[in-house]
Amino acid sequence: MEGVYVVVLVGTALILAAAFSSLIAFRFGAPLLLLFLGIGLAAGVDGLGINFDNAQVAYFVSSLALAVILFDSGFGTRLASFRQAAGPALSLATVGVALTTALFGVAAHYLTDLSWSASFLLGAAVASTDAAAVFFLLRAGNLHIRDRVRSTLEVESGSNDPIAIFLTITFVSLVATGLDPEADVLMVDILVGFAVQMGLGLAAGVTGGFVIARLVERLTLDRGLLPIFTITLSLLLFGLAGAVGGSGFLAVYVAGLIAGNSGVRSEAHLKQFQDGITWLAQIIMFLVLGLFATPSEFPAIALPAVGLGLFLIFIARPVAVWLCLAPFRFTRAETAFVSWVGLRGAVSILLALTPFLEGLTVGSVIFNTAFIVVLVSLIVQGWTIGPLARRLGLVIPARTGPLDKVELELPGAAHHELLAYRVVAGSPVATGVRIPRWARPSLVVREGRSMTYQYAGRLEADDHVYIFVSDRYPRLLDRLFASRAELDPEDAEFFGAFAIDATRPAADLDAAYGLGLTEAEAAMPIIDLMRLRLGGNAEYADRVTIGPVELIVRDVDEKGAITEVGLSFEPHSDAPKIPVFLSAGEIRDRILDWLRNWRERRRARRLRQADKPKPGGAGDHDDADEVILPR
Repeated sequence: MEGVYVVVLVGTALILAAAFSSLIAFRFGAPLLLLFLGIGLAAGVDGLGINFDNAQVAYFVSSLALAVILFDSGFGTRLASFRQAAGPALSLATVGVALTTALFGVAAHYLTDLSWSASFLLGAAVASTDAAAVFFLLRAGNLHIRDRVRSTLEVESGSNDPIAIFLTITFVSLVATGLDPEADVLMVDILVGFAVQMGLGLAAGVTGGFVIARLVERLTLDRGLLPIFTITLSLLLFGLAGAVGGSGFLAVYVAGLIAGNSGVRSEAHLKQFQDGITWLAQIIMFLVLGLFATPSEFPAIALPAVGLGLFLIFIARPVAVWLCLAPFRFTRAETAFVSWVGLRGAVSILLALTPFLEGLTVGSVIFNTAFIVVLVSLIVQGWTIGPLARRLGLVIPARTGPLDKVELELPGAAHHELLAYRVVAGSPVATGVRIPRWARPSLVVREGRSMTYQYAGRLEADDHVYIFVSDRYPRLLDRLFASRAELDPEDAEFFGAFAIDATRPAADLDAAYGLGLTEAEAAMPIIDLMRLRLGGNAEYADRVTIGPVELIVRDVDEKGAITEVGLSFEPHSDAPKIPVFLSAGEIRDRILDWLRNWRERRRARRLRQADKPKPGGAGDHDDADEVILPR
């Protein structure tokens, strides 16, 4: 019995230490995963002496934790964000993972003593980005980045694990059986297996998502049991999908995406519970993987492992991102940022455990190398995301300021919400803007006194307003009750000198500022002209330079239509300076420029040689005399 108490004591102490370390991460913007892993390493066999070397237990616990994390990632992803980023994100999650595996595998083969199959196994293990690290750093850094870029990163990090897991298991089988990875028959088997596993996982996820949403709606469960019921169903789905040969990780992510966008009752309560259980899952997963590692084995492979980590950061990831995002309308700065926010984390370490499960002799080398690659990624990339986003000019001013809001659950009101707002000084409602008719304010609490909304008169700062509203409109109300965003002095002119009426014909702007528009463009409303120049989609803070002026999207509605436009007389014409190693497109252009210059130099040299007088020709003696005569 004493052993049980010791395990409980040590386990809870480690979890508490990890939880307290989050305060440091939020304060200094440190990669939270790095702190969790550090605590696990410090408590392990080379630290406090906890000898944990059971790969089966570590893999089982970490897999369950990852399933919980992926379900929550899908549950918290809005369908609008998924649609907006589906193309580029899924391209990165599939083709990008395969390209990263291939490039990293080639480098690993030449930098280590691993065989081709083992090198690609290592590449597959570190090919996917870590959802927990990406979500935390974007949130903890308080970075306001374009919605499309943020959504792409979040959807990619949540959806690329199943592909990496499939590739890892495939290459484990290749290493275990000693088969040639280049055999044509084998490649066909891999493609068929991939299609079957992903297809079954997708089908299970779609079916399971609708079943979970339906059961949550229909069953009358105690409020405390509902979130436990939901997360247990997701783990049941994870097991069922894996048992029939599908990807359980893909199934839980898709199920979370569907259930989270189905408008289930008690959605706010479910999200709060899942936030807590996901934090616990992350802490346990990272601590277990940190405990399993043996730092004393790192020095033997440290040099090639660090080299591979840098290769992944500066070459493999940028090349894969550039190729995957080439068909989409991403700027060079955005592509560079997506390349940099490719943090590796606990999933890579988890996948590096798989060789241990098969008893492979290269298991220790692959695990230790992957662990060091993850540490390099977190140290190099994790600390620099905020500064890089600012250098690339991707940080935009916040749309709204602080909002004080509480969501209250109403029994039997699945598609309506009772929201409690505190009126913030400087918010639209505090300045006299009335609440729309489709919202039903029922109560106002002012200085401890309750009154109906009709008798409260104009709302005042610190009033508490209770509103019964359809679940389609809370975001619209949020804007009315949020305070004005505070802009840095550098952002004061971000949205232009003044606002313009964007419904007027573009011909008015052309006449005033000489934009040089075509006849067809001049006949368009300014909104349509901006959408045309932006490729059909407009986002908050988008900018369109036309001649001497720049039009800036100050606001968009819920459907993405431009509602407010600013005009600036100082266009941001200077492109941000992108470090050459962050964008394969930049590397490509440098290479092409070098080749063009080389061809020009070669052509000029040939012309000079052609202009030289031939021996024995006219003028030859003069040139010779000029050379040999003394000064």
